[in-house]
Amino acid sequence: MPPNLQESEHDAGRRLSQQERQQIALGLTDNLPYAEIARRLGRPTSTVTREVMRNGGPNGYRADLAHRATERRALRRRPTAGGTAALPAEHGRDTEAVADYEETFTSVLMVSGLNKMASRVLTCLFTTDSGSLTASQLAQRLRVSPASISKAISFLESQSLVRRERDERRRDRYVIDDELFYQATIASARANDQLVATARQGAALLGPDTPAAARLENIARFLDFISESIIRAADQAREVLRTKPAAAAPQGQSDQAAIRS
Repeated sequence: MPPNLQESEHDAGRRLSQQERQQIALGLTDNLPYAEIARRLGRPTSTVTREVMRNGGPNGYRADLAHRATERRALRRRPTAGGTAALPAEHGRDTEAVADYEETFTSVLMVSGLNKMASRVLTCLFTTDSGSLTASQLAQRLRVSPASISKAISFLESQSLVRRERDERRRDRYVIDDELFYQATIASARANDQLVATARQGAALLGPDTPAAARLENIARFLDFISESIIRAADQAREVLRTKPAAAAPQGQSDQAAIRS
């Protein structure tokens, strides 16, 4: 393994110090990119991105609050005061590594545009083997109020990112599955339709020979093309979501084979 990669992995596993968090805060104040802040710290960019997004984002990050929050999270993961060992993790998973991964996944979803609670709920569903949880289970796992869960679920349902089902006890369960990726992609593409129609309405109103009308028509054509391309690609790739990955095949090759078949 090259020395620089070895150092990067070591740094990724080492917790940030309070001084490093202060340097991150100063870098954000100076509007430095995450990559530059990470370079100055000798850390991977992903470490800085995750640190900022899990602690208020670029506009709300505070070094002292972030440090205390990290200490609280570490305390929650320790064995109980009586010294009883934690229960074995499901499938032999490393519970601390899973918790760190969940925070990373949440941060990535936030960067993509979701708010924090919606991101946390979606991460929780993604990393649950059953792929479904009740509102009570989500509130317990995330240690938040049922009202917070309800608000996040309403948003996620409106974006076709989760669906609601009734179980045998007539409780609402919130489900994430592979098909929802397809549905969310189609819904996102269709969201452009109203903007396309409105842009063309403006082009007709402003006159076909004016620069403003030409600008609006170009926007409409661009978005129309993008939407059609996304829908066509989603239809072609839908089979990937229904096919189990081949363990021995390199990533990408099995997906292409599934599409061709």
